[in-house]
Amino acid sequence: MEKHEQLFVSIRKIIRAIDIRSRKLSKEAGVTGPQLLVLQELARVKGITAKEVATEVNLSQATVTNILDRLESRGVVERVRSEKDKRRVSLFLTEEGKAILINAPQAIEDTFIQRFSALQEWEQLQLMSSVERIADMLGASHLDAAPVLNLGELTKSPE
Repeated sequence: MEKHEQLFVSIRKIIRAIDIRSRKLSKEAGVTGPQLLVLQELARVKGITAKEVATEVNLSQATVTNILDRLESRGVVERVRSEKDKRRVSLFLTEEGKAILINAPQAIEDTFIQRFSALQEWEQLQLMSSVERIADMLGASHLDAAPVLNLGELTKSPE
């Protein structure tokens, strides 16, 4: 097998691991990875705005708004307009949203973070550089992505 083929096999394994995790999360918690990330941010910061969520989870505001619309329609998130400033809409988890967070399976990222953190700094930097280079070579540098390993619901950033 040629080197580029070996690399593609490794990339495919990563994609499959993420896909398996995504299906498990969707089946067990009823949410996608990006939805879970948004829910976690709402739990962390009470009354946060959609713009602030987008900044914190590194997704476009349009993507976060789409996620929030879906979560609100399911009764998981509540939007509350400020009495003082009608332009400000604060976001809160409902009891159902809190239950989803409690029952969500452990993220694949948790294990990865533990193992990555155990590496020496030079090796962490080498891995980061290599993966960023691969993303660039695949033409993926401009894609909208959150710091969560998940396939689906992520959309392309405006160019």
